Amino acid sequence: MASPAAGFIRNSARRVILQTCRVQGKKKCLTSRHIRSLSSLVNLPETHEMLRKTCRDFADNELIPIAAKLDKEHLYPKEQVKKMGELGLMAMDVPESLGGTGLDYLAYAIGMEEISRGCASCGCIMSVNNSLYLGPIMKYGNDTQKEKFVKPFLDGSQVGCFALSEPGNGSDAGAASTMAQLSSDKYTLNGTKAWITNGYESAATVVFATTDKSKKHKGISAFIVPKPIDGLSLGKKEDKLGIKATSTCYLIFEDCDIPEENLLGEPGMGFKIAMQTLDAGRIGIAAQGLGIAQAALDCAVDYALKRNSFGMPIAKMQTVQMKIADMETRLESARLLTWKAAMLKDAGKSFTKEAAMAKLAASETATFNAHSAIQILGGMGYVTDMPAERHYRDARITEIYEGTSDIQRIVIATNIFKEYGA
Repeated sequence: MASPAAGFIRNSARRVILQTCRVQGKKKCLTSRHIRSLSSLVNLPETHEMLRKTCRDFADNELIPIAAKLDKEHLYPKEQVKKMGELGLMAMDVPESLGGTGLDYLAYAIGMEEISRGCASCGCIMSVNNSLYLGPIMKYGNDTQKEKFVKPFLDGSQVGCFALSEPGNGSDAGAASTMAQLSSDKYTLNGTKAWITNGYESAATVVFATTDKSKKHKGISAFIVPKPIDGLSLGKKEDKLGIKATSTCYLIFEDCDIPEENLLGEPGMGFKIAMQTLDAGRIGIAAQGLGIAQAALDCAVDYALKRNSFGMPIAKMQTVQMKIADMETRLESARLLTWKAAMLKDAGKSFTKEAAMAKLAASETATFNAHSAIQILGGMGYVTDMPAERHYRDARITEIYEGTSDIQRIVIATNIFKEYGA
């Protein structure tokens, strides 16, 4: 039986289509901008097209009008996240049998792009809950863990987070200094995790800690830690360049006891769990980059059509046209890479290289498009009256978290050499 969330998506999508296609006199069904957007959906399943229309409508009506305020005032979008949960967007890959939406990763990528187009911070929150928190628990958790730590996190009323990075390890995920010591029937955690998105709002976190130092990365284990809990304190909220509507902080573990049953998977599986989780998560970050890149392009095109200079819209100027053409070409290329990675995952095939390629291409396209938009807007692009500068700030993090662009290139090259038998 279909879940209420999945049904809500389908019903909302149908309503959007009917409302959009209602003809009044000689008015066209869709605007030229929507026609252009739909042209990239060739041969996608009907469910995915309806999902994108639903998410686009939600972004246009619920996110874009308040995105600047959320950014400027560093406001966590609690109400919007709850609505995203009601739409089924906070648990897209969770089966309907558990109360999730039961869609695939291609649907997740499509939804992530549209939400991030409206507000990159909301896209980030959606990404962390879907791929970094629910993802590893769904794959490695037992039935008890899913009942306790998945079901309450499906509707947007609660969100989770993912604690891998540390102040001293950066891209070296295997160098975890946070320790977890087993005594009787509990693990005691000590250490500090850094740059944790959703750190303040989350009700649970997946934490990676060393249980056997002699085994190096093979001695890392994964744990599910409820929040709040004795022995876990939060550092200050980081004042960030972008995605300011999310909270980012340190998680500080000081003799934090958790039941042995909160071990995720088997002892020593933590590094494997982390790497597989990041592979899937990179598809989400790629989609976030696409959303930011699309928002930057929309902003640039809209301005170029309205701004007159030398007696004509600047859209008529070849220098502007060159920038717009490059922005669109990079965006469409990155989108196809992202969809390919998602479809490989859905087909149960290896997607590590493709996810890294998608994340690399989409994140660098986000930065490129945001930079180009500011150039097209000129002085107006540099002030907060226009969203271009926010897109520029939001884009930058997509090249850093869940593996920097340098790490993506290493992952891509390593897999290429493997394919050649090296």
